[in-house]
Parts: sequence; C-alpha cells; structure tokens
Amino acid sequence: MPYDDRDVSVVVPPPTASPQDAADGPTEPPATPEIEAPPLQKVGRDYLVWLMIASFGGSLALMVPLSYSLAVRISDLAPGHEEQLGYVTGSAQFVYLVLSPLIGLWSDRTRSRLGRRTPFMIGGVLLGTVALVGVALAPSVPLLGLAWVFGMLGWSTAGQAIQNVQADRVSEEQRGRVSALTSVMTQIAPVIGIGLAYGVASSTFLVFLVPGVLGAALVVLFPVFKPEGDSRALVHTGGVTLRGMVASYGFNPRRYPDFGWNWLGRFVFFMGLYFNTTFGTFFYAQRLDLPVKEVAGIVAVIGTIGVVAAAGGAIGGGFLSDKLGRRKLFALIGSAVFVAGAVTEAFAHSLPQLIVGAVLMQFAIAVFSAVDQAIVFAVLPDRAEAGRYLAVVGFAQKIPSAVAPLIAPLVITLGVGDGGEKNYTQLYLIGAVLALVGGLIVKFKIKSVR
Repeated sequence: MPYDDRDVSVVVPPPTASPQDAADGPTEPPATPEIEAPPLQKVGRDYLVWLMIASFGGSLALMVPLSYSLAVRISDLAPGHEEQLGYVTGSAQFVYLVLSPLIGLWSDRTRSRLGRRTPFMIGGVLLGTVALVGVALAPSVPLLGLAWVFGMLGWSTAGQAIQNVQADRVSEEQRGRVSALTSVMTQIAPVIGIGLAYGVASSTFLVFLVPGVLGAALVVLFPVFKPEGDSRALVHTGGVTLRGMVASYGFNPRRYPDFGWNWLGRFVFFMGLYFNTTFGTFFYAQRLDLPVKEVAGIVAVIGTIGVVAAAGGAIGGGFLSDKLGRRKLFALIGSAVFVAGAVTEAFAHSLPQLIVGAVLMQFAIAVFSAVDQAIVFAVLPDRAEAGRYLAVVGFAQKIPSAVAPLIAPLVITLGVGDGGEKNYTQLYLIGAVLALVGGLIVKFKIKSVR
C-alpha cells in the first residue's frame, strides 16, 4: 500500500473541495489536472523527531550563509561595499521565486518508488552542497552570486519538499505542535551553524562546507529512516499543460479569500522581518564598533540566548493554538512582540540592549511562523496540490526576501553622507511597522480559522 508507515495512522480521507468552495457554490474547473492526495495521518513520535532533524538540517545549510558566511565572503571580496550582499541574496531569491511554482507542480505530479517529495529533497541537497563549494571558492562577487543562485535553488527546494510532506501527512489536530517543533528547529539551526562556522573561521572553505555537509546529512536521514512510500498508485489524470504552468503562479483570491488574506499578511510581516535581519551582521558591527569578522562570536552569543525564547515562542504558540483552537490571536501576538524587539534594536547602542531586542524578535518570529504555518495548511485551496500552493505561499516570504535586500541599501544610506554611518534606526522602525500590519491582516481578515 502506498504511504504505509508504522508511525502513522490514517485519520481522514482528503477532501475533494475546500470549505470556501462549498460556500461559494459551483466553481470553474481547476486549471491543472486533478490529483489524488495521500490521506491525512496522525504522525508518531519517531516520525516527528526525524522530521524535526530534517528541518534543522535544511535550515542549517541555507541560513548560515544568509545570516553570516555570505557577509564574510563579501567583505573579503569587496571591502566596504556591504550593499553587494543585498544584490547577491536578492538575485538568488528572485531566481528561486520564478522557478518554485514549476518545481511544486512537478513535485505534485511525481510518481516514483521514493514518493512525490523525496526525490526533491535528495536532488536539492546535492545541488545545494555543490553550490556551496562554488561560493567558497569564487574569486569575484559576480561568480559568488552565480554560485549562490544554485545554492539557494537547491536548499530551498529541499526545504520546500520537507514542508510539502507536512501538508501531505499531518492531521489538523497536530498541525500547531508539528509546525511549532519544526519551526524551533529552523530557529535554532542558524545559531548553532554560526557557532560551527566561527569555530572554523580560519578557513573560508570550511565556513561554508561544514554547515552544508552536516545539513545535507541530516536532511537525507529523514527519507532513509522514515521513507515517504511509493507514490505510483496515486491518481494522476492528464499531463501538465501550458495553461496549468501559468496558473501555478497564482490563485483566485475571490474563490479562496482566506488563502489570499493569509498570503498578504505573511508578505507584509516577512517584508518587515527581512528589513530587520538581512544586514544583521553589519548592523552589530556598526553598533558595537567591531570588524565584521569579529561579529560572529557576538551573533552566536545573542543567538544562543535567543534560542530559549524562540523555542518557548514556537512551542507555546503552537501547542496553545492547538489546545485552544485559536490561531489568529497568536499570530497577532507574534507581530506585536516583533515590534517591541525591532524598536529596541533600532535605538540600541550597547550589547545588553541588542540582546534584549534580538531575543524579543526571535520569540516573535517563532510564534508567528509556527501558528501561521498551521493556518496555511488549513486554508490551502487544494491539498492534493500542496506543492503548487505552498510554492505560491512561499512567494509571500520569498518576494520580501528578494525585495527587502534590494530596498534596504537605499534606506540605510538615505541622508547619509560619504563615510557616514548607515541609518539602521530608520530601517528597523520601518520593519516594525510592516510586521505589525501583517499581524493585523491575519487576525482580522481571515474568517474560516479562529
């Protein structure tokens, strides 16, 4: 039988239409061929542990370059031109942004002995690991940027496959806690990864390779110990058409208003988040008057302190939202706490102030991410096409991660003369406003989720 696993039990068969479809009455045929979704299942403890490990590994490999090692490499290749970091990361995000719906469409229709998602986990890990070697050895910023395009594509594809598995399998009553625990892993991974990178800081090659190889191994262990199962028996009628490919890039917000509002709320929240995190390494260096290469230890210390806050935020928000049956309230709480942290950071000029601001922000991100992920699974227009729709949801995070690094250099240099300090206060305050607006949208506009 497909998707057979000793650690899971079937809870309910997949619905053929969303609640919003039922409320709206007859709807037009879907733009893509019908696909049968695997049944929702209650996952066991062992399965959840391996899922958490895979989430940790994927975040480790992807986020260490984004939060530390790319900044170090840019400072080596183009000293004094930190805006190059925004161009490198933003360009890579745009490439993945364009390809992710097609990858999701492909994943939804994959029928293989390994399943629908596992081939994309393994393929993404292989591409991402090879790309990290290219980033570490690149002799110029343009070549580094090209290598990182493939790195972002590989690791993001693997991470999306892990998320798709959750949409395929996890039952409604477990979504809050599962999202919380996997979110904790993605919050902890960069902190531990930066510590690892700092331990091998004398070798640029190892700064990229150690977190990358470790992350790759942890991702691959998930399908090895908890195989997805043969997906060849799942119903799949028709092939991919040009119309279906074009349709995969969007959705009809009138047919699926809650999906649309959640998308917008996530977009605005993450725009604020990336405003306040993209240049974190340079921000700490300026406020503490330290060279960029010496910031890793500070970032690791701040991150380690924030791990407890992030874990408490994600687990508290996720588990309580399951228990109380309330998701949106916790999303708003997360955005409000993010504002407090961002304002604290904006006016911080000492290590204690920076620690307080960073801890508040880590707590807030964890709360919002864990709860909103559960909301996403609840408002998916069609769970059978989770890969496609989660890629569209990914736009709400990927567009900000691409756009914010391109806009932020303009914000931090606004009104700054030659040789003057970058205006990070302005950047962090704008990020705070955006995060609050995102939380308000989720709280007051979504109707089908409490």
